[in-house]
Amino acid sequence: MRAWFSLLALLGAGALAGCISVGLGGEPSAQVNYQLRDPHLAATARRDEPLVATLLIQPLPGDALADTLAVAYSRRPNEFSFYQFAFWTERPVRQLPRTLQQRLEARHVVGAVGVVGDPLRADWLLTISVDTLHHDVSVSPGQARFALTAELFERRSRTRIARHQFSANVPVAQADSAAATVALSESVAQAFDELLPWLEGELQRAAAAAPAAR
Repeated sequence: MRAWFSLLALLGAGALAGCISVGLGGEPSAQVNYQLRDPHLAATARRDEPLVATLLIQPLPGDALADTLAVAYSRRPNEFSFYQFAFWTERPVRQLPRTLQQRLEARHVVGAVGVVGDPLRADWLLTISVDTLHHDVSVSPGQARFALTAELFERRSRTRIARHQFSANVPVAQADSAAATVALSESVAQAFDELLPWLEGELQRAAAAAPAAR
């Protein structure tokens, strides 16, 4: 709810300042929907055995820009605009947990993985919050910037096992929404590339210390 109010405040301030943009040049004149993808999914190497039986992913409030369908860009620090005709197919705060679920399933980190709300009981919980997701065009054509904070919990003892932030900055081929969304997807994939070995290491250590929680 706090993230939603922050987003309303951001949009309101942006409207007063003329923040809603017609694009950076070469933009389509009709609405285009882009999907936030994981381009490294198909190349994910699969483990022989999972580390634990089940795990749930829970999205947490983070950057308000991740809780909107609008694709954001920034010319100056902490000042954001939105491509007028470019939108995500689903809000990143909802899309990214499913995207991460697919990566974990492909890697076979756990036997079964779901998102909170799925009919799955699990002793392990991974919370994720998006800290930033935008096209930085302070220097054209800019960079896609993505950051995600992950926290791993053992649910039986309600213990936080580990916390870490993962980030990636990917050059954008040209200053428009189409190139920005491709680079943003790549930045998500690169962050997941770092998140998976971190998660595997933490699960391995925690499961070895508490074998009954497997």
